[in-house]
Amino acid sequence: MRTIVVTGAAGFIGSNVAGALLARGDAVIGLDNLNDYYDVTLKDARLARLTSQQNFTFRKLDVSDRDGVLALAGSFPQIDGVVHLAAQAGVRHSLTDPYVYVTSNVMGQVVMMELGRRLKNLRHFVYASSSSVYGGNTKMPFSVDDPVEQPNSLYAATKRTDELIGHTYAHLYKIPATGLRFFTVYGPWGRPDMAAFIFTRQIIAGEPIKVFNRGEMWRDFTFVDDIVSGVVRALDRPATGTPPHKVYNLGNHKSEKLTDFIALIEQSLQRKAKVELEPMQPGDVPATYADIEASRRDLGFEPTTPIAVGIPKFIDWYKDYYGV
Repeated sequence: MRTIVVTGAAGFIGSNVAGALLARGDAVIGLDNLNDYYDVTLKDARLARLTSQQNFTFRKLDVSDRDGVLALAGSFPQIDGVVHLAAQAGVRHSLTDPYVYVTSNVMGQVVMMELGRRLKNLRHFVYASSSSVYGGNTKMPFSVDDPVEQPNSLYAATKRTDELIGHTYAHLYKIPATGLRFFTVYGPWGRPDMAAFIFTRQIIAGEPIKVFNRGEMWRDFTFVDDIVSGVVRALDRPATGTPPHKVYNLGNHKSEKLTDFIALIEQSLQRKAKVELEPMQPGDVPATYADIEASRRDLGFEPTTPIAVGIPKFIDWYKDYYGV
């Protein structure tokens, strides 16, 4: 049995990754600070699905808390894997509260990698990056070989910083580390600040939905089960090389127009949306599209869920959870 630390264990991706690891027989130590960036009752509900399982241990802990995090090395010396997913998310929120992004995303990465230094049995440190690091790149699809030095938001800048920190710790301390650039993840137990959730709530309420860049928006929407598969596959394949640090895209490898995404939500709800076309928001980008050739080659990553399948699954969960 392996023992894996999963940060952001009450989060959207983190709770699903923790569940997948438990299902295959691993022991999981989940960390989360349960902050109120969005509905804490949703985080509690995700967490409740994990705390009922025998091999799950939870610590309410902020990843930027040096003393609390580093103490885990003494309490759980058997830890052999880290999946660091905790972060302050959201491009638009970074415009209004920049400080929390530096604390959570940058300091949190340093503290977690310092934990990695103290874990004598550590085999691999996997951490979340983001497609946001590609900024305003116009070359499609986005490749891990593309330059990523011109972020469009502070959130993107912090995630790129995480990659540089991962590289540095791999170089200095030979910690095998892999960064995963997630592309617009959606699905059951998702985040209320993301498009699928926002549009569904507003359509049900009969409220207008805002579609930015006057509808000329494309996203590589990736179903959460595919992301979880990619994370677990990465965890099981420690980075090699000099230094032992890799970065991969995890996306659906298909850029979908946002209006088509909305049409599938309308179809699943059997309701029409009231659409308000708005200009582009500061910090946003018009399109994302993942080149996943390296992920396929090295991780065996292969997304299998198109939005025509994933959106109805999300809507079914939403109706059940909220009693719609």
